[in-house]
Amino acid sequence: MRAVTSCCADHPGTECIPWPTGEIQEPALYFEGDDLYDSMRAVIRQARRSIDVETYILAADEVGRSLAAELADRSRAGVQVRVSVDAIGSGGVFSRELESCLEGDGIEVRRFARWSWRHPSQVYRRDHRKLLVIDDRIAYLGGFNIHRESSRRVVGRSRWRDTHVRVEGRLAAEAGALFDAFWSGDLDWSPDRGARGDVLVPNHSRTCRRRLHCLYNRVLRSARLRLDLTTPYFVPDRRTRDELLRAARRGVDVRLLLPAKSDVPLARWAARAAYRRLLDAGVRIYEYQPRMLHAKTAVVDRIVATAGTANLDSRSLLVNHELNLFSATRVFCENLIEQFEKDLESSTEVTSSTWPGRPRASLLSETVGRIFRRWL
Repeated sequence: MRAVTSCCADHPGTECIPWPTGEIQEPALYFEGDDLYDSMRAVIRQARRSIDVETYILAADEVGRSLAAELADRSRAGVQVRVSVDAIGSGGVFSRELESCLEGDGIEVRRFARWSWRHPSQVYRRDHRKLLVIDDRIAYLGGFNIHRESSRRVVGRSRWRDTHVRVEGRLAAEAGALFDAFWSGDLDWSPDRGARGDVLVPNHSRTCRRRLHCLYNRVLRSARLRLDLTTPYFVPDRRTRDELLRAARRGVDVRLLLPAKSDVPLARWAARAAYRRLLDAGVRIYEYQPRMLHAKTAVVDRIVATAGTANLDSRSLLVNHELNLFSATRVFCENLIEQFEKDLESSTEVTSSTWPGRPRASLLSETVGRIFRRWL
């Protein structure tokens, strides 16, 4: 494994995160919502002690109610079930009726960071994690919310393209400890960094936010041959953007995959406002055409990869609560590369020759995105 620059120099007083070295038990990947939800339901049925759910969106729709029914069944069987949803992300879709039903079956339910006139600033920081932990033995994390938009059975071809990860053993136990700490309000908790292997990096405190930001940039800085990035919202802070530019300028084949269609138009406008500078540096930009792209992944030189909940934007890296897996497991990296290449087949490359010819309306929207990017 190549030597990499320590993050301690970037953030004095911040404990370094070890470089991922791979797991004996390979993390599993999911690229279709129905496959993920089927797997989740099957494992939930096997739960004997505890089930912990933390998600940005839990919708009272076909997908959410199906999962809720499985949770209720295990709760009635004596399994401890805890559910934490983001108050803003789930605000319009997680109904009081479903919440009451879950509580009636003995499930503890919390809405993270409700609006408060006493503490209005807390609404700015959201719990963007998507985490399911069963018996501290199996854990799921990634980009998939629990809603109909990600199910082909429900919405057909328009379902969102996303990525999720399943881990077991040590990493699952660590995810369970993370949930316990967050549930109890212990924001100073951090994972044990003594173990070798792949690395789970949370983002629930100032120190952890620095760690996630630091490790993400270390990964970008380590690239020598190729860097494949997928993100739905590309509004990076200056340091992260500059790492991408430097990588391209030193000859790394940097490929950036973004959605052509977005559920947050302002974020897309802000991303497109940065295209010119990226293209000039040699970054290759692709826009995924068929449907909403919501995956958050990166692969460096085919040897290190990350997947999780963090977008490549300032909110994820510096503000929100997030959780990413950084892995050097060979099959994990290869599977992400295979999916990336598959996504490129359904994408259109933006080039230096075609970009100047975009419509005037696009120029106007990019100006708006540039103005508001600091709030995204």
